[in-house]
Amino acid sequence: MRVVGIETVRRILCVFPRYTSSFGTFEYSYPLTDGVQAFMPPQGLLLIAAYLPAHWQVRFIDENIRPATTEDFEWAEAVLVSGMHIQRQQMNDICRRAHAFDLAAAIGGPSVSACPDYYPSFDYLHVGELGDATDDLITRLARDPSRPERQVVLKTADRLDMTKFPIPAYELADIKRYFLASIQYSSGCPYQCEFCDIPGLYGRNPRLKTPRQITAELDRLLECGATGSVYFVDDNFIGNRKAAVDLLPHLVEWQKKTGYVMRLACEATLNIAKRPEILEKMREAFFVTIFCGIETPDPDALKAMQKDHNMMVPILEGVHTINRYGMEVVSGIIMGLDTDKPETGNALLAFVDESRIPLLTINLLQALPKTPLWDRLERDNRLIDDENRDSNVDFLLPYDHVVNSWRKCMEIAYQPEKLYARFQHQVDFTYANRLPLPASAQQRTWANIKRGLIMLRNIFWKVGVLGDYRKVFWKFALSRLRHGDIEGLISVTLIAHHLIMFARAASGGQQNASNYSLRLREASVPAE
Repeated sequence: MRVVGIETVRRILCVFPRYTSSFGTFEYSYPLTDGVQAFMPPQGLLLIAAYLPAHWQVRFIDENIRPATTEDFEWAEAVLVSGMHIQRQQMNDICRRAHAFDLAAAIGGPSVSACPDYYPSFDYLHVGELGDATDDLITRLARDPSRPERQVVLKTADRLDMTKFPIPAYELADIKRYFLASIQYSSGCPYQCEFCDIPGLYGRNPRLKTPRQITAELDRLLECGATGSVYFVDDNFIGNRKAAVDLLPHLVEWQKKTGYVMRLACEATLNIAKRPEILEKMREAFFVTIFCGIETPDPDALKAMQKDHNMMVPILEGVHTINRYGMEVVSGIIMGLDTDKPETGNALLAFVDESRIPLLTINLLQALPKTPLWDRLERDNRLIDDENRDSNVDFLLPYDHVVNSWRKCMEIAYQPEKLYARFQHQVDFTYANRLPLPASAQQRTWANIKRGLIMLRNIFWKVGVLGDYRKVFWKFALSRLRHGDIEGLISVTLIAHHLIMFARAASGGQQNASNYSLRLREASVPAE
């Protein structure tokens, strides 16, 4: 549903800020691809672009792909920005550049919704989700796009029902330049994990799109050139289990209709392992990856962070159950918890070996605003405002010990031999359980064949010839080639290369120990 009844025409520049180097954006993989330059298209900003009046002119720029230019700013009448806390420096820089052209700058999204005070220079703050505040902002810009005399804060009181959301303006983005396509099915999560800001921002009662909306969005992604994988960016795919059960048959039919050209991935709590009826349908819909916030293998720590639902099934048993349905588990891990002990790092490495999970996003604990963790640490005077640190938490263990333990875990867990051994386990005991796919005409297009050949060329040259871990690579690659598994060879190598290279930088102190850290890094230099 778009805003209607506005006759004026505006030129709106939507700018998405760059990410700094991160474990979770896979930038080390991009040189091995056929031209990927960014991780995922931003759902929020593309949704706003689609919601603007249909006759308004909208230009979308993702500064992970190219910076907004002088010509872009000269063309525009107003600038819209959205992003997360880790993009704070870059968002404020976009505002500065907009003001250099005397353009009004409006910011929305999760960061400003949690911390409006982070953005004192923006002309409009859009706090909350799509709704009446969005309509108010559009009405104001329609009436007068110039900068207001003082900052205007617009807070959403009446959220737009997700069944009325328009399809995000994927056509404005160069979808082929993204590592993954993305789609949003729901918002909100019923759980209250101490460190998570989702319930505070989006509520505990998940709100949902209809299955028809989801398949329509998938169709649009295909039309816009998406290939490979689509990531459901929901806070918890099974936040409403009944709704997930209702959606899955529609995804199965869509995959059959389109020839299974897409691999699906999502985020879910580990207790999904208790729902075989959901896992079976996910297998049929060709979900291949589930991100589970395992956080820690320590039961005492899980109880302390109010994540008891991770103990509904033994963690390793849950991981292996998901694997039996052909889905690889990606795990979130947190270090620096109050329950951590001096030997926690060694225990984590033992868990990595035992679980055989290839990809674990290991982060230092960071307290986010609008979380119970923030409130508790604030009461205890344990929040530290120091951008030279990797965390804003005053750990119970010495800070240097926690950081050094993180670096050691990154170094050992992502040694090429260890990582490829875990991937080989996935090939043998997880990927082998995936739905056998029919050879469809949609998969055998010349565009797909060309794309695969380009990536194979890059992989063989940059990893197989120039790479310093090429012996480990070729042992795995030759095995995949003998089995005719070109897709498995490419997908594993792309992920593994990023993990290996990022971990080396991390263990050497060149990367932050938290994806949420505000510590200044080289990539926060203005895009111009």
